[in-house]
Amino acid sequence: MRILLAQNSLYYPAHGGGDKSNRLLVEALTARGHVCRVVARISVFGEAEHAAYLETLAARGVTPQSATDGVVVFQRAGVQIHVVTNGNLRAHFAKQAEVFAPDAILVSTDDPAQLLLEVALRNTTARVVYLARATLALPFGPDCAFPSQAKTERIRACDAVVGVSQYVADYIRKYAGIDAVHVPISLLEPEETAPGDRPTLGRFDNEFVTFVNPCAVKGIAIFLALADAFPQTAFAAVPTWGTNRQDRAALEARPNVRLLAPVDDINLLLGRTRVLVVPSLWAEARSRMVLEALLGGVPVMAANVGGIPEAMMGVPYLLPVRPIEKYEMRLDEQMVPVAEVPAQDIAPWREALARLLSDSGHYAEISRQSRRAALEYAKQLHAGHLEKLLAGGKKNAVPAPGPHVDNPMPLVFSPIGYAAELVGRTPRSARDAPVPQPEQRGRHQAPRPTLETLSPEKRKLLALRLRKQSVPAAWFPNAATSAAPRLFCFPHAGGGAGQPLALKGWAAIPVRLPGRESRLAEAPFERMGPLVAALAGQIDCYLDQPFAFFGHSMGAVVAFELARELRRRSRPLPKMLIASGARAPQFRRHHVPPPEPSREAFVEELRRLEGIPAEVLGDAALMRALLPALEADAALYRNYIYAEASPLPIAVRAYGGVEDPNVRRDHLDGWREQTTASFAVRVFPGGHFYPTTARELFLEALERDLAC
Repeated sequence: MRILLAQNSLYYPAHGGGDKSNRLLVEALTARGHVCRVVARISVFGEAEHAAYLETLAARGVTPQSATDGVVVFQRAGVQIHVVTNGNLRAHFAKQAEVFAPDAILVSTDDPAQLLLEVALRNTTARVVYLARATLALPFGPDCAFPSQAKTERIRACDAVVGVSQYVADYIRKYAGIDAVHVPISLLEPEETAPGDRPTLGRFDNEFVTFVNPCAVKGIAIFLALADAFPQTAFAAVPTWGTNRQDRAALEARPNVRLLAPVDDINLLLGRTRVLVVPSLWAEARSRMVLEALLGGVPVMAANVGGIPEAMMGVPYLLPVRPIEKYEMRLDEQMVPVAEVPAQDIAPWREALARLLSDSGHYAEISRQSRRAALEYAKQLHAGHLEKLLAGGKKNAVPAPGPHVDNPMPLVFSPIGYAAELVGRTPRSARDAPVPQPEQRGRHQAPRPTLETLSPEKRKLLALRLRKQSVPAAWFPNAATSAAPRLFCFPHAGGGAGQPLALKGWAAIPVRLPGRESRLAEAPFERMGPLVAALAGQIDCYLDQPFAFFGHSMGAVVAFELARELRRRSRPLPKMLIASGARAPQFRRHHVPPPEPSREAFVEELRRLEGIPAEVLGDAALMRALLPALEADAALYRNYIYAEASPLPIAVRAYGGVEDPNVRRDHLDGWREQTTASFAVRVFPGGHFYPTTARELFLEALERDLAC
């Protein structure tokens, strides 16, 4: 096969685990007889950087085949490598995808903006395989800072998706519904896989307790505490991308800590290491460093987070940590988010290290276990697993939204919110999506610091920090820009934020819940209590001017419970609650939640209610994307039980459709019990979605009530 790797980071030389793993994978495929080519980049483009990269290659004995037009081309291990140093990465990759005519294209999470994936998917003949090496770089799920349906659909459009670990593959299946698989893609240097070709590196009398990339997210706090607890023991730290001046100062202040330079051959470092510590405080997909140490018989003390337990393979010591949950609103000089590190319990780490440093017999046993487990695992580390996957055929193109899919959809009351808008568009395959042209930059212009200039690790860290930030604007689009009184509009089950209503004297603020539109990647709420608590916390900054609540169907109950929560918190209350298409909440007194329906029964009920266009129900891919939010919302309302409390001291209006089969007039009248202020019922022509069919009458009544 002819295989093309797209790498939006440095390919060679590189000390990052993902970059090194990509290189070894491509070299292994080449060794199996395939013709492989790589398109990669240096971190910052420029003439000076181009010259520096040539010097880096020369120091390693590499003579380029060419070095013109901002692209350096050279051979390594039978692979032709194109490194863009001062040019247009995407354009060069597109050209190589055409002239090389690959049978398969590999793209990975080192390209979180999907600059290269988008180009790869336009290829009509090559099988596109996505290598997921980090959950933090994926556009969905709890680790994601920028949820994107468009980017998720591009990954779905790939012919295969591979997780670097079972942890990553499970994450993809859980949060995107994509059938990801785990096959070994983090290979070892060829000589490392043969048991007799490599000596045991871990020795009881080796020099150091070693820590690579000392920084906050990698657990420098634990490392420093260990160095303080064992002042007579020599410790070594290897600064790389995350180490800032403060970290260096803390390390240099300790007489028993020595700073070592990074090395291309990790064995040179492991040969001096007595114990390796990997106290990471953020979600690691899998740690290459752990495997390399175990293979050399070096005992490892590692944090029990993310995919590290898989890397440890049951060998002691897997130790507890308190992961980082919050980041400050600033970056350090390394462009790494400043973390607020929780206090750590050092006792388990201190006890484990004390035994490894004092008990030579125990050390030897852990060394043997480590090497034995790693060598056994290494037997299955070959490119044949991925080779079989690459040889598969192309699947049918999956319709993917165009570049504007992440914008709010315009139909507030259209069934399922954004679903109807998607049906109104002409579906396009992600492979047919146009390739936006990147901004051109003059050859002599100084490079600007942008997201693309950050290493993949720093991009992942930045994404994590942004996700942890409180972002009320994600829940209430455009609320901050409104000077008029705000009408917060809570959607029906599965509904999106949509286009705000045009009202006189009021700014309609759509409420965007997790699990839909630009928040599609986030897990939707399935219980009313946690949802209302989250809403109360996020809406607080928008209560500085008059406001009212409007909720349709399920949204009416959410709005009602939020008003009661604001009262419990002694916060300002809405001027009015307008409950639309919903039974009064007390009809849920002593409610016993029914069993969860099967998916087939659930879809059939949606069909019966005629709340979803037939085009949507018939689109399997679209329904697969929409059902998680719909099912979660159904569970939220199915499990809702009304709790007695005093009526609200605010005006309440109950709106309904005269032909709504599920919400009768007595259901609307029941809202009277929930207020000590004014109350009225408004009934409109139409059924449950009367705001669409009787729009003018609905808007007139809404403006009239808000003017009271």
